[in-house]
Amino acid sequence: MNVTLLAGGVGGARLAHGLDLALSPQSLTVVVNVGDDTELHGLAISPDIDTVLYTLAELNDEDRGWGLRGESYATLSALKELGEDTWFTLGDRDLATHIVRTARLRRGDALSAVTAHIARSMGVRPCVLPVTDDHLATLVDTPSGRLGFQEYFVGRQHADAVLGLHFDGADAARPAPGVLDALAAELVVLAPSNPFLSIEPLLAVRGVREALVMAPGRRVAVSPIVGGQAIKGPAAQILESLGHEVSALGVARIYADLVDVMVIDERDASLAGPVADLGLTVHVTDTIMGGPPGRERLARELLALA
Repeated sequence: MNVTLLAGGVGGARLAHGLDLALSPQSLTVVVNVGDDTELHGLAISPDIDTVLYTLAELNDEDRGWGLRGESYATLSALKELGEDTWFTLGDRDLATHIVRTARLRRGDALSAVTAHIARSMGVRPCVLPVTDDHLATLVDTPSGRLGFQEYFVGRQHADAVLGLHFDGADAARPAPGVLDALAAELVVLAPSNPFLSIEPLLAVRGVREALVMAPGRRVAVSPIVGGQAIKGPAAQILESLGHEVSALGVARIYADLVDVMVIDERDASLAGPVADLGLTVHVTDTIMGGPPGRERLARELLALA
């Protein structure tokens, strides 16, 4: 079975890992958000891509959900001593990834080609694609004004109310090679990622939303909201501030025109009826993945829905 996962953040990376464990090699494509990409200290940083790559390579820090296991921070400390702003944590080994990415981008390689190179170097089996090789930046409108994504998310610890989102460059951005073809897979899964910060930037790229709507395979979304709370990150706060119900039903309403099946947690079983009333098939299960066994269990349940 060919499977495509639309992903961003820790939840997306963990489900990608589960699907990789459950599938044969070369069966999985992961299309990753790049709206949170940034440049710091002269280096091109792609946080969502790196979280997916590190998790698939089983090199990630499981406790934090991001970064590399067993990191050191000598370079970050030296930067601070030299008067640089170090609000964005970069580990020493993580910096090697950014240095390689930056050097290859500057010599003219596309982000998708650079990502493929890094993936091969780490022994990652699935095809990991940035949604676009072009500029795409998530900007967050708050009571304090419009903020860049990393300023909002890391610098201000996503404490600001989100009043709106703007995806700079989306009108001109083209899907990276392979992205639209990947959406013709037998199974397309929307990861339990933040619907606004991770999934919406993917859909903002020209042609991606349309390809998902017209996808010939089974389309499944996993709710990132369990029992009225986000598993990780500010999804619940953003649902509320943008006027949506903070529940798996609220997420289902956002995805109703995009998917065939909505997967909700067993703690939200009482919402199965209202979700079904949206015209969706509902699958109720334990959506909390935890470590590799839980990720593979959920992945196999999703594969059975195809």
